[in-house]
Amino acid sequence: MGSFKLRLVTYFLLLALLPLLAASWAFSQVATKSEVGNTDSRLNAALRVAINDYSRRVRADLAGTASSLAHATSVQQAFQTRNRAALVRLARSVPDAGFYINNQLVAGEAPKGLHVERTSSVFAEDGALIGRIVVWFPLDGTLLSQLRAATGLAAPDRILLAQGGKVLAGPSDIVGTTVTPLPAPSYTNLGDSRYRAVSAPILESSPPLTLVVVTPTSAIDNSVSALRERFLIFAFLALAIVAILAWLLGRTIVRSLGELADAAGAVSRGQFGQRVPVRGRDELATLGRAFNEMSGQLAAERGRVQDAVDRFGKALAATHDPFMLLNVIVESAVEATGAAGGRLIVDGEEQARAGEPDEGGRPLVIPLGPEGKEDAMLLLTPAAADFGDQSRELALWLGSQASIALENVRLHRLVARQASTDGLTELANRREFEDSLANEISRAERFGGTLALILADLDNFKQVNDRFGHQAGDEVLRSFADILRETVRDIDVAARYGGEEFAILLPQTDIVGAEALAERLREAAESRAMAEAHDSPVTVTSSFGVASFPEAGTGPGLFAAADEALYRAKRAGKNCVVCAETNRPVRAPH
Repeated sequence: MGSFKLRLVTYFLLLALLPLLAASWAFSQVATKSEVGNTDSRLNAALRVAINDYSRRVRADLAGTASSLAHATSVQQAFQTRNRAALVRLARSVPDAGFYINNQLVAGEAPKGLHVERTSSVFAEDGALIGRIVVWFPLDGTLLSQLRAATGLAAPDRILLAQGGKVLAGPSDIVGTTVTPLPAPSYTNLGDSRYRAVSAPILESSPPLTLVVVTPTSAIDNSVSALRERFLIFAFLALAIVAILAWLLGRTIVRSLGELADAAGAVSRGQFGQRVPVRGRDELATLGRAFNEMSGQLAAERGRVQDAVDRFGKALAATHDPFMLLNVIVESAVEATGAAGGRLIVDGEEQARAGEPDEGGRPLVIPLGPEGKEDAMLLLTPAAADFGDQSRELALWLGSQASIALENVRLHRLVARQASTDGLTELANRREFEDSLANEISRAERFGGTLALILADLDNFKQVNDRFGHQAGDEVLRSFADILRETVRDIDVAARYGGEEFAILLPQTDIVGAEALAERLREAAESRAMAEAHDSPVTVTSSFGVASFPEAGTGPGLFAAADEALYRAKRAGKNCVVCAETNRPVRAPH
């Protein structure tokens, strides 16, 4: 009992586990997608803040400084008087600035490295261009640190500068690595690590300079793993609750099943009076009531079935005639099932009948042929509208016995056919031919009439075997047999008498008709390719000897006359038809 309860709990757990696994997979997908979406939103927000801060620095720090210097009176005077010393003093107070006269640097520093610059022109009072001021700052790690501080990004997020697919500024372990273009938030490999990244251009150049904000995918995976762990804890708690409930339910089911098993064991030992306690109205109670009803029906049916089986067994032991057995099976099936009547149909013809099969309900059709084919059928007509389940099963069992009997009949006929048929050509064999010859002679003697015999022999057949092989020889024999089947009548008997010699028995045919038929056979054989070997057709001629009854007065005499005619055909050069000499006596072989 404990084993069954364990299996029951296991089944419940499996039933609960499948949807939990599906939910876990779906939750993992949703959590991963959600975490990636949150990361993209956070990186995009940081990228916007960084770009705004960068734009502010360019606009206020560079453009504003350059414009203020260009409009300062002291700067204008220094440019107008070309006072280089004054410009040098001004350059010292303004780092990362250059003062140019006629495109020549006269004070300050020229821009260098990766940078961004803004230029402001200096004009004289009369509007003439007297110089220009270039203010710039480098695009390096210092700028990225300032932008990172403005965005509020925390470790492990990073800000990079990239141009032409290469990182130009950023953390030292990433500078110089290759980064793929990022038209949208996506994954990228930087060095040995994989990142989630967003980017936007900040400097119009060819190729453009882009600002990239990245975060390692390990951070995303860690967040998803934390969510997944919490979900798995919840799932295990749910499975534990399901297991407890299944265990409690299993105790009740096992008790009811134990009582049912005890009662079934008693019934199997023949104690049909055993009953199952019925409690409540659930499915187990319904099962108990059905079992009790079944026990009562089994007790009633047991006697009737036993009697029918006993009679059927005695009938099987009493006869070895298959056709008589069919009548016994039909009668036993009608009696055992309480049918109104029954019929046994073989190949569309009724072979056995019992009772009144034309009265009652719709017949039960039981196929009896090999592998359930309907060339043989047992039809049982119920006395009421239909058979009960037990009667139907009993009828099917008896039908299987009828099927075995019909199979025995089929095997008997097959053996009989094999005993009278040549295996290679499927013509009648020598034994069948001799029986047919004796029967036809007897019939002709009794009722009068004529009978003709043709003996045929394939010319030079041994050379066919020697030259082309025995397989080609067999094919020649089969082809000649096909010619005989195509030419003779249904009442004629064509046989392979032995080796390459054939015999054709022609009832109600005189020697003239037999000679004409033999000539047709000779022409057909001569004009047909009998086989194919070595990619060439094999042709064979044939010789024929013809004799008739009553010119030859006995069966052996008829055969001897035809054989003597065949011998003369061979001596005449083969490939011809020779008739027996009617006025010449021929001695029959002993």
